[in-house]
Amino acid sequence: MPGVDPAEASAVVAGELPELPHLPELPARGLGADMIGRTAGLLVDLAVQVVPSGYRVAAHPGREHRTIVDLMRRDLDAFEEALERGGLRPDVVKVQVAGPWTLTSGIELPRGHRVLTDAGALREFAESLSEGLATHIAEVQRRSGAKVVVQFDEPSLPTVLAGALSTPSGYGTVPAVAEPEARDLLERMVNTARRAGAAAVVAHCCARRPPVTLLRESGVDGVSLDATLLAGAPAALFDELGETWDAGTVLFLGLVPSTDPGRPVSLADLAKPALELVDRLGFPRSFLAERAVPTPACGLAGATPDWAHRALTLTRDLGRAFVEPPDSW
Repeated sequence: MPGVDPAEASAVVAGELPELPHLPELPARGLGADMIGRTAGLLVDLAVQVVPSGYRVAAHPGREHRTIVDLMRRDLDAFEEALERGGLRPDVVKVQVAGPWTLTSGIELPRGHRVLTDAGALREFAESLSEGLATHIAEVQRRSGAKVVVQFDEPSLPTVLAGALSTPSGYGTVPAVAEPEARDLLERMVNTARRAGAAAVVAHCCARRPPVTLLRESGVDGVSLDATLLAGAPAALFDELGETWDAGTVLFLGLVPSTDPGRPVSLADLAKPALELVDRLGFPRSFLAERAVPTPACGLAGATPDWAHRALTLTRDLGRAFVEPPDSW
């Protein structure tokens, strides 16, 4: 979400998405409030510090790490208060954290190498994140009284798989991670979330060509992607999407623009990529009610406050239209 006020962001989310509110992220607050820093604050017995190139493992929690932890605490307070003020008792709420590959590609070891390049460090981070995520899920459940849906954000995963992730120096690239290894680690995290009480687990990748099959095979309940980027995609990607739907996995379809398009938009316009997808794959359009959830195309951090509010309204209305399609569809 845009802005720096967690109370305002939580009030908007609670007001517009009362049936599935999410804990907002406010990256405009700077380092520590972005996806990597926010998730690093959940780690147990591991700390990070800020260096010119980004985040680096620290010997002990310093001022920067304590600030990261404090930001999350403020967000949880604001979210709890927004639910109480709105008189909401949702059945489920959603939280999102950086997935293991995106997290470990975005943090350096003391010597400057990315965490994912060291098998021992990668394992240690995965274990630490597992423990921290379990604590986070329990706290959100306690504060909201709701079941928790966990979303793993993996925007860096395609780059990791392609061996296109640059070294911190910028003069080379990190060796590609094999798909089985990437899938196995993500699967362990999915299972960890479930053991910690997650009601459902979603993997999100807003890249143009997300690794849909890998995400599905990790055992998630839902795969989240930017559906507005599907035009012109290779047939293989549509095959993967069809197999995913056929396996019973829910598709979270990014359909609502993340920033103001500068023109009026109708629900029919927004739904077009979803309708074209279900038609192309040969499924009945009722699949959109049964196995799809509309979302913004990606995060709303770059939107104006007015558009962020409008985007959530459109997302909610689009979800209702999936269930009760207008005659014009």
